[in-house]
Amino acid sequence: METTNKLPLDMVYHWETAKANSLYMTQPIGDGKVVEYTWGRAVDEARRMASYIKSLNLPEKSRVGLISKNCAHWIMTDWAIWMAGHVSVPLYPTLNADTVNYVLNHAECDVLFVGKLDDWDMMKPGVPESVRCISFPLSPSNDFETWDDIVAKYPPLEENVQRDADELATIVYTSGSTGKPKGVMLSFRNMAFAAAGGMDVLQVGPNERMLSYLPLAHVFERTFVELASLYAGFHLFFAESLDTFVEDMKRAQPTLFLSVPRLWVRFQQGVLQKLPQKKLNTLLKIPVVSKLIKKKVLTGLGLDKVKLAGSGSAPLAGDVLDWYRNLGLELLEGYGMSENFAYSHINKPGRSRTGYVASPCRVWKRK
Repeated sequence: METTNKLPLDMVYHWETAKANSLYMTQPIGDGKVVEYTWGRAVDEARRMASYIKSLNLPEKSRVGLISKNCAHWIMTDWAIWMAGHVSVPLYPTLNADTVNYVLNHAECDVLFVGKLDDWDMMKPGVPESVRCISFPLSPSNDFETWDDIVAKYPPLEENVQRDADELATIVYTSGSTGKPKGVMLSFRNMAFAAAGGMDVLQVGPNERMLSYLPLAHVFERTFVELASLYAGFHLFFAESLDTFVEDMKRAQPTLFLSVPRLWVRFQQGVLQKLPQKKLNTLLKIPVVSKLIKKKVLTGLGLDKVKLAGSGSAPLAGDVLDWYRNLGLELLEGYGMSENFAYSHINKPGRSRTGYVASPCRVWKRK
């Protein structure tokens, strides 16, 4: 069944004209400073990088690697690779050298974009000498060609390159917890189906704000942040670091927020260290005080503007789910796999039941 006839690049071209001067991405660059990208600027830089990639005369539908923490250039590179007619291969920014080497060789990558990383010195021995590397502005020190030099030198690709729905768009490698990482091959149709379907179910619109901080190399973030922003046209913010996370949240004031169970638990523990559960329970029973306490707790977490929150990648304990819901946060669980681009089962707003994922007609019960 078709969910949409709009593929990811169709949406890129749509916003390039429909919202050319509207802010799309806000990128921290340190010391409290940010760089802001309008849709027009983001697509222009992607087009210029696509021109550069095409100038390399790579074989048709070559695999191009991408290793970086989340940043604006990650998104633009994904588009540029597609515009140039190739396939993007994201790598987790925490891999060791052996796994970096395995993925690059297994995918047969000839080019690698290197971005914001904490342990590049540990990773770089895994990059084959034959692989051409390009450096993002926030990457560790290196002697590679740089993004800024390339986009200054190359003209934007003029044509609106169209990719067939069934063409391979990306290869997503699993974590390797059961052996060697496995490459999941996803087409543009796969991506469009998941993104458009998810946005329809969750009723996401163009006025949302999201903070991107979970790895974009994982399908969870790729579908519900990168592709969601592309299909809904909303404002995307990036986190600078773990140390600045609170400031990053305050800057973004997200209306949609995704996390994983260990972080939801960590957020909860941080609150309970300051406000023990017994005292919190007492305050929540007082009608006049309850509303103020709920708002104060959610504001302290940077979640006071969030209308929809999600948890995925692993089951979240029922008591933790109920704890957030008692504070008034609409926290929904989802279940998916790399093979279906994280679009499989999800609770709908206003229709959640602790211990279950999805609606009654298609239920997955946690054991």
